[in-house]
Amino acid sequence: MSEQPALSPQAIDFIAKTEQDARRAFRLLRETRTISPSGTLFFGVRIPGEEKIITLNYQGLWEDDPDQPLTAVIGFDGTVYQGTPGGTARYLKLFRTHDGVQAISHVHTPHLGAYSQAHTALPLLYVPNRRFRFTAELPVYINRRQPEVDFIIDSIAQDREVPGIVEANGGATIWSWKGLRDLVNNIVLLEEGAQFQILGQALGGSRPFGPGVLEQQWKMGKLVPPDAHVDDDGTIHLPEPAAAAAE
Repeated sequence: MSEQPALSPQAIDFIAKTEQDARRAFRLLRETRTISPSGTLFFGVRIPGEEKIITLNYQGLWEDDPDQPLTAVIGFDGTVYQGTPGGTARYLKLFRTHDGVQAISHVHTPHLGAYSQAHTALPLLYVPNRRFRFTAELPVYINRRQPEVDFIIDSIAQDREVPGIVEANGGATIWSWKGLRDLVNNIVLLEEGAQFQILGQALGGSRPFGPGVLEQQWKMGKLVPPDAHVDDDGTIHLPEPAAAAAE
């Protein structure tokens, strides 16, 4: 039986820290009922400066310590450095293609799950989900003859800021360009937005943003300069340079 390749001391330290963050994330997502009771949830996190990811699976339900992640490490070329990688390994192509992607999760949540069952893209009509991005919706992945990772790469090619996809008849896959904590925030806010929009159906459904909302949110999120003007359809008008204005 061959031994698994050794990990660098820096990688070992980063794995230990990431496991602590994952434990906290698992607990928070469970206690806030963000994840569905069956507990389908795993993370993949890039190891800084190395072509490897950590995979962290939520074990859930029958475990005495459900928040202890089942951890593995796999290289971008498929080499296993620790443990037995789970489903996160199917996203290696995304990490190879986009070196800015830092973390990814496949997760089943009740309200994103409802959109998945309806084969419906998720409009981002909850303002926290627009504050830091121009993206207007999460696309829905239906045709599984196309690998999911290829659908994700295609979605990013069309919209660099899209933070995730709805997986038809399943859950959602969410990613982050910043790291695990940002990823968990994305999961919570996307699920929260989906919940509010479903609840809003009883009152006639979610409405488009009112006047000035996108301008307000994008300025709060520093996506546009304070002196920019944003039309209600999302068109951005940047101020003229001082030299041009003086002519």
